[in-house]
Amino acid sequence: MSATVRYIVKDVGSAVEFYVSALGFELVERFGDVMAILRLDALELWVAGPGASASRPMPNGRTPAPGGWNRIAVIVEDLDAAVSRLKELETPFRNEPVSGPGGRQVLIDDPSGNPIELFEPR
Repeated sequence: MSATVRYIVKDVGSAVEFYVSALGFELVERFGDVMAILRLDALELWVAGPGASASRPMPNGRTPAPGGWNRIAVIVEDLDAAVSRLKELETPFRNEPVSGPGGRQVLIDDPSGNPIELFEPR
C-alpha cells in the first residue's frame, strides 16, 4: 500500500510551473492538461485539472474545487529566505510567518488557491 496527495487545480500547466520552479518539485509525468504527477523527496503530489476524473461532480451535484485549509507542509531550513524568494516570485501569502511550539510557519497559495504550509522546525 502507498499514499499520495491529490490537489484539484484550475490549470495543470501553471500548477506544474509553480511547484517545479517555486518549490523545487520534480515533474514525474504529465498527462497533457488533465493531470500531472510531481515529487518532492518522499511526497508524491497529483495535480488534477478540470478534465480529470477527480474533478467530475459527485452524485449529489457537488463539484470538487481547489482551495480550503487542508494542506501539504513543505519543510524548509530557513523560512525567512524561503519567504523572501517566494515574495520575489509574487506568490500569494495567506498570512505572515507565525511561531508555535514546534517551529515557524507561513501559508502560501498555489496558482489555483490550494494552500501550502512552509514549516521551519525548531
